[in-house]
Amino acid sequence: MKRILVVDDEPAITDAIAYTLRSEGFEVDVRDDGEQALESARTGAYEVILLDVLLPELSGFEVCRRIRAESDVPILMLTARDSEVDRVLGLEIGADDYITKPFSMAELVGRIRAILRRRQLDAASEKPTEYHVGNLRMDLVRHLVTVDGEQVRMTPSEYKILALLAADPGRVFSRREIMQHLWDSSYVGDERACDIHLSNLRRKIERDPGVRQRITTVRGAGYKLEEV
Repeated sequence: MKRILVVDDEPAITDAIAYTLRSEGFEVDVRDDGEQALESARTGAYEVILLDVLLPELSGFEVCRRIRAESDVPILMLTARDSEVDRVLGLEIGADDYITKPFSMAELVGRIRAILRRRQLDAASEKPTEYHVGNLRMDLVRHLVTVDGEQVRMTPSEYKILALLAADPGRVFSRREIMQHLWDSSYVGDERACDIHLSNLRRKIERDPGVRQRITTVRGAGYKLEEV
């Protein structure tokens, strides 16, 4: 369940927001001053923070500035002010969006879901720079593989197959999937070639080539990489 922190010193507003978001399936925490908001943001794991500008103790702008210096959690500013300067300031100090009171709950939920979708798309588009699977490391930038701290040299085909397995440890990949990935096409050639590549990989990354610990065979299904 996604958690949302709601920060506003008006109980009528926080009650309405909390009720609506909980009915939409979110877990909600409510705080009513800037100091509490900052502490909660630092100790809690939130998907979105709804942050009013006018708060006791610390202003919403100051809370936003401090949170953004420590975290990239999405922040949606809430305010009764309808000043363009305030909207610009909120965005400049790191807020992701800005909604002016009074607002409809439907609009608020829509903004939150839009922020979450954007975060999901951003995460999906980010390409990893390395894989860690137990004591096996793949540096995708330098094209290096180390096992138990020792560098292992591989052919381009072996490296490409290992990268596929390491991207999703524990998942079983069929021979067809592995060969399609290797050739970047639906062409798979002789699927028995997959067994040869995997055999060569085992000789290079297993502590004991005769004991299949890292790359295991799932009979009738394919191969998977284990964390060892």
